[in-house]
Amino acid sequence: MDVMTESTGVAGQWTAKAIELLQQIAETQTPAIATAAQWSAEAIEEGGFVHMFGSGHSRIAVEEMFPRYGSFPGFNPMVELSTTFHTQIVGSNGQRQAMFIERVSGLADQILANFAFGPKDVLIVFSVSGTSAMPVELALGAKARGLRVIGVTSRKHSASSESATGVRLMDVADLVIDICTDVGDALISIPDFETPVGPGSTVTTVAIVNEIKVQTAELLVQRGIRPPVLTSPAIVGKERSMELFDNAYDEHSVRIARVLGGIVEARPAINGLKK
Repeated sequence: MDVMTESTGVAGQWTAKAIELLQQIAETQTPAIATAAQWSAEAIEEGGFVHMFGSGHSRIAVEEMFPRYGSFPGFNPMVELSTTFHTQIVGSNGQRQAMFIERVSGLADQILANFAFGPKDVLIVFSVSGTSAMPVELALGAKARGLRVIGVTSRKHSASSESATGVRLMDVADLVIDICTDVGDALISIPDFETPVGPGSTVTTVAIVNEIKVQTAELLVQRGIRPPVLTSPAIVGKERSMELFDNAYDEHSVRIARVLGGIVEARPAINGLKK
């Protein structure tokens, strides 16, 4: 049976715009991405972490880095459910609360208080606007603790947005990678419709994440380090795949134990617990 479909004038436009954004990133952000990979390889080689933070939909970029097929330990996801639990739209844990929380000053310090960062650790902060209190204060707090901070953000959108703290992520990060999306993020304007639709930030941040990932892997191999990559059984067989998963999770456990356990050593007393 023939299925009749209604043609639209915008068909294919989002894909074309997304491809343009990826080309723009390749043309303008390659040096910054290479530096991010260099810093990441240095941190991982030293037994440390590349910590990654994103609130809202920026969580997607964090999960794209690790853990998933084609990824390896050394990257530590840092996300808060209170600002990333997006399937509960209204009611308890709804989006009004999530959007409110990420704009509240002071929460970033409480997040950072849970970690004892290493001397070579890096923090990548993903934020399209780079203006909410949480990502900006997290970047500032990490820098105060000696971490190099990479901001992945939209320069255009950030410059046109009001900052909750008076400063922007792109102004405080040691290294900025521009996701190149325009003001408002959405890519396509529909005739006789008030607002544009189809955000582009996810495709660009995911591309940046994977560029950092593969370039970091190459640098590690060049240094004689071969990290266990989470790999499908379809490629390496069931037994080898399980071995790689176990090795990757074990390595992550060792690294995170230093970061979480070290906080006790970093403070003389926690709730009456003495060294």
